[in-house]
Amino acid sequence: MLRWRPMYQGQDTLPVLVWMLAQATHGDLPAGLYSWAHVLLPLVGSYRRRRPPSIDLILQIVEMILSNPDAQTILVNRAVREGERLIPPSSFETLLRLTFPASSARVKATERFEAVYPLLKEVALAPETATGGNALEQIFTFSLKLAGEGNPGLAKEAAAIAIRSVTENVDCFKHWDILYNDHLEVSVTLLRKLVDEWKDHSPNLLFSLDDTLTVNRAMSSFRLKNEKAITEGGANCSLYKEADQSCKLILGRLSRESGRLNIAPITACGSSCCISRCRRRCRSRTCSMLTTSVMGGHKITPISFFICIVFN
Repeated sequence: MLRWRPMYQGQDTLPVLVWMLAQATHGDLPAGLYSWAHVLLPLVGSYRRRRPPSIDLILQIVEMILSNPDAQTILVNRAVREGERLIPPSSFETLLRLTFPASSARVKATERFEAVYPLLKEVALAPETATGGNALEQIFTFSLKLAGEGNPGLAKEAAAIAIRSVTENVDCFKHWDILYNDHLEVSVTLLRKLVDEWKDHSPNLLFSLDDTLTVNRAMSSFRLKNEKAITEGGANCSLYKEADQSCKLILGRLSRESGRLNIAPITACGSSCCISRCRRRCRSRTCSMLTTSVMGGHKITPISFFICIVFN
């Protein structure tokens, strides 16, 4: 790979790299974008203040790739190449910072990044069955960070990406649970957006029983954190109270809209790890397993473990 070969590293080799990638791109758009995102885009940060002509060359390549009339269809549908994203999370983070800089940091190239960003964003966030969802989880994690950096434009876009990540891959809620206290202010914003935009996002959150359970567990865990912080008091007490209101609304909607089934906040199984039943959270992976869907009130097949449920 070019990025690992010393002979292709350094600013003096950039014209050669650009020429090589341009040749490859003519016959294979995914290969061209993969090389641009993995090799050239990471270089922009080092060139931004010192060599605008270098940034121009790097932008010319991606502009050429995206000018193909079939670029969107080809690149979004083939967003994973040999098990790797065409645009890896680290490069997408770089792209976000270049597209949404602070107002005082805008340069001539900013408008060109703004022009190519929408399509590159779709490629970066495209469904990823081949990579098991790990990229979206990484994107969600850095989106929380970017949303709290104090740059209004970047914060707004990062929050939108974070919402998209959790609604398209509910496993991101598990990462959110871990990061919740460290990104409290951003979490309040995201919870408020979920409440305000519920009609848009609820179909994904209620897509399956397993998805609904995952969201339910996260909201219940958030509430436990909120209650603990509110009880202890402190500078962030008002934020925890605001977050808790949103969590309660989301839990209520999950209960009403998941059919006749109202999923309890804590799950347990019949194994020895859950003798205390609902007093502590069970970490057994079998807890969330069901052999028959219960959405809409269908029959639950008796099994050796159980999920605590309450019917309306």
